[in-house]
Amino acid sequence: MLSFKRLNRLAGWLVFAIALVTYTLTVERTASFWDCGEFIASSFKLQIPHPPGAPLFLLIGRIFSMLSLGDLTRVAYWINMGSVLASAFTILFLFWTISLLAQKLLSKEESDYTATDAWLIVGTSAVGALAYTFSDTFWFSAVEAEVYGMSSFFTAIVVWAAFKWERIEDEAAANRWLIFVAYLIGLSIGVHLLNLVIIPALALIYYFHKFPKPTFWGGVLAMGIGLVILGIINASIPGLPTLAFAIERFFVNTLGFPFNSGTIFFAIVLVGALAYGIYWSIRRQRVVMNTSLLAGAFLLIGYASYMQVMVRAGFNPPINENDPSDVNTFRAYQAREQYESRSLLYGPVFTSHPIDQKRGAPIWKRDKDKYVILDYYPEYIYAPGDEMLFPRVYSSRLNHPQLYRQMLGLAEGQKPTMGDNLKFLFTYQLSHMWWRHLMWNFAGRESDEEGAGYLLPWSSNQNVPDLLKANKARDNFYMLPFALALFGIVFQYKRRRHDFLVVGMLFLLTGIALQIFLNSPPSEPRERDYIYVGSFYFFAIWLGLGVMAVADFLRSFLTRFKSATFRNEFVLGMCLLVPALMCVKSWDNHNRNHRFHSVDFAKNMLNSCAKNAILFTEGDNDTFPLWYVQEVEGFRRDVRVCNLSLLGTEWYIQQMKRKTYESDAVPMSLEFDQFNKGKNDIIPFYEVEGVKNGIDLKQYIGLVKNNNPAIQVPLTTGEMTNILPSSVLFLPIDKHAIDQARFVPAPLRPFVKDTLQWTLGKKDLFKPDLIMLDMIATNNWKRPLYFSSTLATEHYLNLKNYMQLEGYAYRLMPVAVPGATDGYVNSEIMYDTLMHKTQWREFDNPDVYYDDTYKGPPVISARLAFLRLADQLIREEKTAKAREVLDYSLKVMPDKSLPYDQISSNYVSLLFALNDTKKALTIADTMATRADQNLTYAKSQQGQFSNPNTDLYILQTIVEACKRANQPVAAKYDAIFQKHLSVFG
Repeated sequence: MLSFKRLNRLAGWLVFAIALVTYTLTVERTASFWDCGEFIASSFKLQIPHPPGAPLFLLIGRIFSMLSLGDLTRVAYWINMGSVLASAFTILFLFWTISLLAQKLLSKEESDYTATDAWLIVGTSAVGALAYTFSDTFWFSAVEAEVYGMSSFFTAIVVWAAFKWERIEDEAAANRWLIFVAYLIGLSIGVHLLNLVIIPALALIYYFHKFPKPTFWGGVLAMGIGLVILGIINASIPGLPTLAFAIERFFVNTLGFPFNSGTIFFAIVLVGALAYGIYWSIRRQRVVMNTSLLAGAFLLIGYASYMQVMVRAGFNPPINENDPSDVNTFRAYQAREQYESRSLLYGPVFTSHPIDQKRGAPIWKRDKDKYVILDYYPEYIYAPGDEMLFPRVYSSRLNHPQLYRQMLGLAEGQKPTMGDNLKFLFTYQLSHMWWRHLMWNFAGRESDEEGAGYLLPWSSNQNVPDLLKANKARDNFYMLPFALALFGIVFQYKRRRHDFLVVGMLFLLTGIALQIFLNSPPSEPRERDYIYVGSFYFFAIWLGLGVMAVADFLRSFLTRFKSATFRNEFVLGMCLLVPALMCVKSWDNHNRNHRFHSVDFAKNMLNSCAKNAILFTEGDNDTFPLWYVQEVEGFRRDVRVCNLSLLGTEWYIQQMKRKTYESDAVPMSLEFDQFNKGKNDIIPFYEVEGVKNGIDLKQYIGLVKNNNPAIQVPLTTGEMTNILPSSVLFLPIDKHAIDQARFVPAPLRPFVKDTLQWTLGKKDLFKPDLIMLDMIATNNWKRPLYFSSTLATEHYLNLKNYMQLEGYAYRLMPVAVPGATDGYVNSEIMYDTLMHKTQWREFDNPDVYYDDTYKGPPVISARLAFLRLADQLIREEKTAKAREVLDYSLKVMPDKSLPYDQISSNYVSLLFALNDTKKALTIADTMATRADQNLTYAKSQQGQFSNPNTDLYILQTIVEACKRANQPVAAKYDAIFQKHLSVFG
């Protein structure tokens, strides 16, 4: 018979192999949406992603990218495989962690284990580890180039090492494990800060081991010390660069030394002090001090992966977010100053408005030979009563105030009370944002729609819409994993209360405590379940221990299971069905094999632009795939991608002003002092009577550049600020230069005027708007300027009627077409783009899983482009081409793989116009039936699968199309529409 140690080791590696094979078979083959494109591009060339960075993740990704052996299209796959391997190792250490805890529950010496005991421990560990392998959130992160798979690996190995340390009797050997844990925590900082949250629970493990008779207050003290350690480490991440910069300023400004001298001195002193402290502790035989200093030193060695950030930023690569090339900018990068801050203990709420402001911390910059203060961060002052303790309803950005009122039932102008504040905490932040995601993983998921709930054992498909039934993410686990975890919780609490407190604390710190710290606003760009993956990890430990709980229950209460061997074999067999169920149910919605459209979408967007274009985009999914295809695959590097989300930052504007690959610097007249941090962030609209009828854009930009008093007004602080004096702008047009460039189609040339004039609107200008206007004015029509079709309305600067749609992007033109309020469709260019320059790999494959991210902007943009083109071709009486366009659209994006959406309902009218009645009625009947099902489902209060307004729009569009085409079925669809309009209208 195998010894327990060998069996435990081999079983762990077997579970590792299962996880590795699972993730390898389902891994994304290219760069998926969200941050993955940025991380892959940054890994491939060791560039600088968004703060606070992930340098160790990038270094490991760079190593994996070399396995592509020069095939640039395989780089993304191999970097994704880095997450696969890290995630499989997470499962391995989860198995061994559960094994360590299960052995304690058995209350036997290892030498006394029977074969039955050994298999029970191994089976317990396997069930918990495999359940986590197939859990929704972890599986999602395990198969793409995101940091959460690798971050989970560090959490897993640190927790395993802590429980392993607990078993070591020799103090010298045990101390080496503590140093090892510190080193791992240091390394984890170079991946993600999530790993730091577990430190207080590690302090509890230390206390229970060192003090055989623990007390309540002793445990509280241990937790407090752990929180202090966490605070010190968390503060040191931006704190050490901040201290280094203070010394740097002293050396440069006061002592007259060259730049970086103070930073070098600080590094030497820090290393020297640590080295001397370690040496002194050895000489004096101070064991605790020596271990602590060594742990601190190894933590800093792990943290030293951040040296890569400053080194690579110094070379100014194309992706260089925040440009952390010196200690000052590196400090801002680590402190994440780019992002909005939020008050956790005391601060304003969403109805609060500042009544004054004062100077906060200074903003420093390098001058010729010293550091100077450029400006000060503002600190806002609120009226008494506008701030509260523990503010949860704090965000006044975007549509957040409206959402707060809607969720809490507050009238316009009504201030939230502490009761409202706590209601939002429990109903949204803890219930919707954390508990719902926990249940996704261990009870079942309703669908992949944004905001989808979880399933209960009695949730059925009766009266459920067909699309919801067919949704690949609709997985019901009948709460079996959740129930098994509850058994494990009770069992561990009864048998090993100290271990229960440790696991429980780890679970709470990575779940509820993390949610309280993050203080989520009322809406997010996507589901944020990956943030809480740590709490799901520790819940899986309890799930595994639930196997022992069931076995113990059968032993105690059912006499027919008195035979230990039969009992344990039966329990293990039944419990292994739980992860098997999770695997079978979840495979189709986690299998990313043959999914390529994130990259194809990026290529289609770039191919919608003329040579040497400037393309304005917004947000992660519009930009990161474009960065990936340009940086990694070398695709259309002549196009300069300009992300409006970043165009309000001085470092990004500076990057736009230099040549990158085949793309020249963007045309811009404003200098650094006009767009530096804190300068022209907001230019308020303040109408001046003399220029009420319009202002020359070039002259206005010149006035901004020169800080001309003609466009300035005083603030309450006495300082002067630039204003926008008119809502009307005009730009002179050089008609001769336009004719020479030959980019205006012949039918539009008669509409070209001497001046481009438009109403911007009576609104404030934000810095990205100012920079866009500067580019438009300075460019003088020399380079094509494009606006992504996925931009928010306000980013088009009210210039839509001066734009020409050429695919996925609008081109700014020196001519307005009467009536073309949503841009003029250039059918010749757009036909060539969509029919010959776009890629649709596997978009027609019903076996490929496309979640809500793909069915959103990528599909809607594509269908809308085909729709606009077909409509224009029909207007131009090119019916053969229009039919070809619609048929091609339905071929590459068929209903079987990408169900018809609200855009598709407009195809019905065009198909009638092309006399393709059969196809029009097929689409109409399919969509009307689905809309009826969705609205009936929502009306029954069983749930809501889609937006009722969307379904009503679909029905209304189909009814109007059928009436115009004199189709008899119009009455049938109108009856359905009227039935639901009376309820939802």
